[in-house]
Amino acid sequence: MDEISPKAIEKMTYEEAAAELEELVRALESESHPLEEALALFERGQALVKRCAELLEQADLKIRRLAGEDGEDFSEESG
Repeated sequence: MDEISPKAIEKMTYEEAAAELEELVRALESESHPLEEALALFERGQALVKRCAELLEQADLKIRRLAGEDGEDFSEESG
């Protein structure tokens, strides 16, 4: 992870948040961090997951609004 001050999560795009989350997962899997640092990485990862979920929800709502009530159901079809 960069030693430079990290970008504020609430200003990240989905792509930025997902990329940083992948980087954090790799860093945590390396098991080379002291406990306090690993906890800080985990906390930031949790915040990044939340940001990604929020952005996906916003995109889903926008698609539903654009499709209108009579539009197709964009949910995954079963079987």
